[in-house]
Amino acid sequence: MTIPYQHRSQQGLTLMGLIFTLFVAILVLLVAMKLVPAYMEYATAKNAIQAIARDRQNATPQEIRRSFESRAAVDDITAIKATDLDITKEGGEVVIAFAYRKEVPLFSNVGMYFDFAANSKGQ
Repeated sequence: MTIPYQHRSQQGLTLMGLIFTLFVAILVLLVAMKLVPAYMEYATAKNAIQAIARDRQNATPQEIRRSFESRAAVDDITAIKATDLDITKEGGEVVIAFAYRKEVPLFSNVGMYFDFAANSKGQ
């Protein structure tokens, strides 16, 4: 025997709930669109110093800086300059490091600061 009609409670999203959800999603996307380029530039710079340290073990600091300048021009790295690199030798291995602060303006007078630091040893 089947019951002809069973009363079920409705499930779903109200119009106000939908508007609020969309507002939050759009706000998160806008902030992410501003922050992702800063992280991408950091990752590009980190990869560049790791590749230079791997390929140029017997190079002088001036040659390493020129090599970084070339990579920075191609990869559009503007946050750090070749003169900002700390070049040392540890155990016969060239170690290149950098550290910088990046300000990312979000909207109006609100922004975020990021402190980025990396070295060619992967730390």
